[in-house]
Amino acid sequence: MSILVDDRTRILVQGITGSVGRLDTGFCLEYGSRIVAGVTPGRGGRSVSGVPVFDTVAEAVDRTGANAAVQYVPARHAADAVIEAASSGLTPIVALAENLPRHDAWRAALAARDAGSVLIGFNTNGIISPGKTKLGGIGGPRPQDLFREGTVGVCSRSGGMSAEIALALAEAGSGVSTCVSMGGEAITGRTMAEYARWFEADVATDAIVVFGEPGSDHEIRLAAAMQRGEVTKPVVALIVGEFQDAHPPGSSFGHLSAMVRTDTDRSVVKRDTLAAAGALIAERVEDIPDLIRVGMGMEAK
Repeated sequence: MSILVDDRTRILVQGITGSVGRLDTGFCLEYGSRIVAGVTPGRGGRSVSGVPVFDTVAEAVDRTGANAAVQYVPARHAADAVIEAASSGLTPIVALAENLPRHDAWRAALAARDAGSVLIGFNTNGIISPGKTKLGGIGGPRPQDLFREGTVGVCSRSGGMSAEIALALAEAGSGVSTCVSMGGEAITGRTMAEYARWFEADVATDAIVVFGEPGSDHEIRLAAAMQRGEVTKPVVALIVGEFQDAHPPGSSFGHLSAMVRTDTDRSVVKRDTLAAAGALIAERVEDIPDLIRVGMGMEAK
């Protein structure tokens, strides 16, 4: 099993006729993803890599039975694209756009949640269930070289670190059940705690790895869920950005969301809070496989 996507996921690509949409669609098809439709207003009747293109999401869903979406849509149109996909019942919706105005991001996130859709993003590179499917650019042209099938669920604020964690697991003889890059924006469709609860319910996931950074309350909310007993599987956390804790409030490095405004935004506080909730804290990405083994009651290599 996996969370949110599997080999039955029928994918619709919004913005498929753009250069990045075309490129990633080709990579996903080569990997085996079931991309059944594309949508670009005014381009209906065309095709990209054999995938039919429609003018609207509603028409594409009606004609192809698509049930999930990935979006290559500029930031100024991204909120409307999410709302269109959510109103057609698609889930998950993977939104790659970054630097949306906060009002637009909130509008899209709330609309998706109200519709019962899982919005992944904004500023994500996608989601992958190794050996089954991938949505977005995650893993690039050869995701099989990074993401091996396994039993570790990964939720990361960084798309690049998703790949680094997966590679560390693969080199240690382990692998991934599902890896989701939840998005690097201040406003994301779902929380780290929600992804952890989905991994908790997934029988194919034995342990959970999260990658966090300064800013936002995602890691603090995950710790609270662990303390309430909602997440009982071993959790390994790599929280970076301690250097930023000493900078003046309001400074941001990397992702827009990585801004320390309050004490709980600091990486050291997040580490301590997660550790107090029972998470194992990694100092380096290379530590993760051994910590998973420790969390599962096995000897570290």
